[in-house]
Amino acid sequence: MLIIPAIDLKDGKCVRLKQGRMEDDTIFSDDPVATATQWVNQGARRLHLVDLNGAFAGTPIHKDVVEAIAKAHPTLPIQIGGGIRSLDTIGHYLEAGVSYVIIGTKAAKEPEFVEEACKAFDGRIIVGIDAKDGYVATDGWANVLDVKATDLAKRFADAGVSSIVYTDIARDGMMQGVNIEQTVALAAYSGLPIIASGGVTDLNDVRLLKGQPGILGAITGRAIYEGSLNLSEAQALLDQA
Repeated sequence: MLIIPAIDLKDGKCVRLKQGRMEDDTIFSDDPVATATQWVNQGARRLHLVDLNGAFAGTPIHKDVVEAIAKAHPTLPIQIGGGIRSLDTIGHYLEAGVSYVIIGTKAAKEPEFVEEACKAFDGRIIVGIDAKDGYVATDGWANVLDVKATDLAKRFADAGVSSIVYTDIARDGMMQGVNIEQTVALAAYSGLPIIASGGVTDLNDVRLLKGQPGILGAITGRAIYEGSLNLSEAQALLDQA
């Protein structure tokens, strides 16, 4: 299991939002490449990048930044989400050195697109499912659909996706712990590897996730930026499993 640092990009800077609200952001760095290097030096084995502006715009806004990070760390697996709505965009990111592309809003609204993408880019597609009270949220969490997160995940059980990034919006950026019950339930129901996101606060959260069936990794943002979680210690704890 991996601890995966999040680098959320807004207006060229590294930020963290609270519950996905663009107006409620905290700027942690104006140098995303240096931030990526910081986490790599602390032992990160994968990075999670989010183009926040792209998520709202419906098209990538931070392509240059993502390319620069991939170029600086060519052997590091990187996953990117936010504003990915076409096969051309996926291809561009993969050619730039990104390992996995996360399809979120498009997956919820046009699930057949995920199947098409999996056929075109085998093993490189992750589905991002963001949930509010168990229901799927899209468009940078601006809209909540009448679709349960578990049902959407099940839809992709045989599509060929690499994994699912599952975010509980209520926990994201709030430092209140992971929604382990729903995350584990999603893994069991879908049969797919799950990357937990939202609420990873300290080593206790890591201990609770450690060894849970179906959990591939955990994304952490505010906790490592503010220091309540040490990335190296967290990964070392998981490596003991």
